[in-house]
Amino acid sequence: MIIFDKKLYVSLTCQKTSHNFTKIAFKPLHTNLFNIVLISFFLTLGCGKLYSQDITTKKSSIQTVKQTDKPEIIPIDTTKTDSVKTVKAVIDSVKVDSIKPKKTFLDGKVKYRAKDYAKIDQKKKLITLYNEAELYYKDVELKSGIIVLNYENDEVYAGRIKDSAGVLTQYPNFKQGSSEVQPDSIRFNFKTKKALIFNSRTEQGEFKIKAAITKKENDSVYFLKGARFTTAKDIDDPEYYFQTNKVKFVPGKKVVTGVTNMVIADVPTPLALPFAFFPMSKEESVSGIIIPSYNDSNTRGFSLQNMGYYFALSENYDLTVLGDYYTNGSYAMRFESSYAKRYKYRGNVNFRFENLINSERGYPDYSKQNIYNIQWSHSRDTKSNPNSNFSASVNMGSSKYFKQSINQANIGSNLNNTLSSSISYSKTFNTIPQARIALTATHSQNTQTEEINMTLPSLQASIDRVYPFVGKDGVKKGLIKNINLQYNLSGKNSFVTNDSLFFKPQMFDDAKIGMQHSIPISTNFKLFKYFSASASTNYQETWVTKTIEKSYNIDQNKVIDNTVNGFDAFRTYNFSSSLGTTIYGTFKFGEDKKIQAIRHVMRPSVSYSYTPSFEKYYDTYAIDASGTTMKDYTRFENGIYGAPGKSNSNIVGFDLSNTFEAKVRDSDSTKTEPKKMMLLNNLNFSTSYNFDADGETTFAWEPVRVSGGTQLFDNKMNVNFAATLNPYAIDNSGQQINVFNIDNGGSLFRMTSANMTLNYSFSSKGDDKEKENTQSERNGGRSDDLFGTNTDLNDTRNSQFDEDDGENVISEFFKAKLPWDMTMAYSLTYTNANRERKISGNSLMISANMDITPKWKGGVSTGYDFVQKGVTFTQLRFERDLLSWRMAFNWTPLGEYSNWNFFIGIKSGILSDIKWNKRSATNR
Repeated sequence: MIIFDKKLYVSLTCQKTSHNFTKIAFKPLHTNLFNIVLISFFLTLGCGKLYSQDITTKKSSIQTVKQTDKPEIIPIDTTKTDSVKTVKAVIDSVKVDSIKPKKTFLDGKVKYRAKDYAKIDQKKKLITLYNEAELYYKDVELKSGIIVLNYENDEVYAGRIKDSAGVLTQYPNFKQGSSEVQPDSIRFNFKTKKALIFNSRTEQGEFKIKAAITKKENDSVYFLKGARFTTAKDIDDPEYYFQTNKVKFVPGKKVVTGVTNMVIADVPTPLALPFAFFPMSKEESVSGIIIPSYNDSNTRGFSLQNMGYYFALSENYDLTVLGDYYTNGSYAMRFESSYAKRYKYRGNVNFRFENLINSERGYPDYSKQNIYNIQWSHSRDTKSNPNSNFSASVNMGSSKYFKQSINQANIGSNLNNTLSSSISYSKTFNTIPQARIALTATHSQNTQTEEINMTLPSLQASIDRVYPFVGKDGVKKGLIKNINLQYNLSGKNSFVTNDSLFFKPQMFDDAKIGMQHSIPISTNFKLFKYFSASASTNYQETWVTKTIEKSYNIDQNKVIDNTVNGFDAFRTYNFSSSLGTTIYGTFKFGEDKKIQAIRHVMRPSVSYSYTPSFEKYYDTYAIDASGTTMKDYTRFENGIYGAPGKSNSNIVGFDLSNTFEAKVRDSDSTKTEPKKMMLLNNLNFSTSYNFDADGETTFAWEPVRVSGGTQLFDNKMNVNFAATLNPYAIDNSGQQINVFNIDNGGSLFRMTSANMTLNYSFSSKGDDKEKENTQSERNGGRSDDLFGTNTDLNDTRNSQFDEDDGENVISEFFKAKLPWDMTMAYSLTYTNANRERKISGNSLMISANMDITPKWKGGVSTGYDFVQKGVTFTQLRFERDLLSWRMAFNWTPLGEYSNWNFFIGIKSGILSDIKWNKRSATNR
């Protein structure tokens, strides 16, 4: 249907056709007069119909809805569940056939609630919500003091309201999808998705952003004016922020700004950039440049340290490349990578190389050397494959790396004399009986002698125990039914080398290859009801690929060892048995006593082992030119699995272990049951007697070894002690003789050595403090901080202290909580091997950490050697919590490894490059 304007139509129909118009319109058509008249007739009918619709009156009337100018107010009861109202698009009740209705954009349901009222104005098409207002539409959630919804223009407004004191409260909280904004006020269009936000506050990852005016173009682009960025907790009063005027913000991806200035404590700093880019990736990490730090050294000159690049290669692994450069030519490179796959495996690899140059060429203290270290840790989730496992723990490299590295400072690693590594793979075969196989590569390195022992690889295979005499019922009881046997296989390729030949072909020149088979047969049974007895025998066959042949060389006038390549083997066997029991004794003192009873548990045992002589594997060789003096040897000497014994071994062993436990009346009178207290966790005695001892090189009785340990002060103090008691006397030269000490005018036993260690950990919280120093322990140091905390100078952002679970709040200065903890270790060693009767070791070490104030932390690791009469390694450490920043100072004032290190930087990982690090050179 076509609609004409009424006024325009009247003027056209009433207008008289002019003479000129008649000439132009009708003159060319005078030959078709009949057709013209017919067309004019139908046109006249059509015009009359349109005209009559406007001026004629319909007989039937249309009902209308009465409307009032006063808007409707609907009170909302927030205590009822039906307080949520649903509003659909309002449609005019007067429907005109000739007018097509406008489609309202709010085609979904709008849910809202308010504490005071919700006012609907149908004339203005507004919904006003007041006091604790909430509005929900599709993925939009809006909470504010006041909300005004214009459902004709598809817009919503939210703002604050004043409380009874005139203070603005109930700031808007606008949430759409994963984006959340907390401004002073906001206008949002549902159709265009555009918004105008005033004083917005939002969080993106570790960043908190506040802007005076924010224009939201769409779901992915924001433009900000007068913005600040910070990682501080309080966005309205941050301790630092980056101020900029023009910002393009893409949530979850990036922030691009114009001129950006750093402001600290509301004071602008001269640190400014013409533009800035901040990554906002939702991924755990993104690739980026690692900004170096500047330093200087007395021996190496000026330097740029820890410059490099971080590669976020995938969600499963990454790579960090770092480097140092010194103006005297020294440099260092580090490659660090971590990898993980959920329910499969995880690990990390570190490779460090340093080219160290001291002083300048031509000076007497000039030196140059290369050091390196390789660390690899790998573990596999047992759920991925229960029948196989692969693990690795590698720590190898230059023997002097931890002593001379310019990027590691930890006395525990420096004092450690051993580096060790192990890589292993094992698999279990679900056969009957079950079989297992394991391949292992091991490495052991003495950092003092620089000697390296390696096995590449070692093979271990076994078949589970088989009980050949067990009946169909499967019961293993008695001497016969408990007889079992199994098969074990061991193979090794072992060699010894040193630092200079490591990773060179020459290190395999003296490799030893061998294999050993063993079949143990054993049984156990009860004897006289109270005794547990066991017996076993073991057959071994050893294969080797190299043997030796000794001969006297007259020309060289010495004995020559000739290596004989080729397969050879020897076979041995032995027998052993043991008998033991458990004896319980209780000493009761009465229930009215403080100590009501003491329980003593003794576990004595006697063992016997016999190994026959295997003289058939021994030969003789001359040790002088005449050939009259002969000496026995076996061609299997220095073999990978040792050599067969020449003499019989006929030994009886005696062992006695004891535990002492007391029942003590509880100090809490409400408890009726006494509490148990451990007096001695263990007190062990052991010795043995050799029936085949010759009395010259071997003695019948072995020294009595005593060891014990207990825990005191609610298990906070561990006490361990040990002593060696020798029954034989010594002569004037200090050599042991085959005479009992008591027969030589002395006591029954001669205590040749003894030692005692105390370890005490306690804190203000009353609980034992679990300390972790993972990197130090991995480098060979201690897991606690008795030797100081490990300082990885590549990354000093991590705290030297345990992070607090919560914040310390000071209400009054003298009521402030000052947590502290302390670890103490005391060691005493007594030596009397040659009647010297001296204290060879007597030292005390203490490590203490304390919160000096809720924001200041301090710690010290120190000790004193009472024998050397000097202070042992000492480290002082301090840390200041600057809210978003952290300041740390680490100082080793004494000794060969004296140094200091100062650091201040932002805690947040995304701004980790904003730091200042200064350290001294170590005296190495």
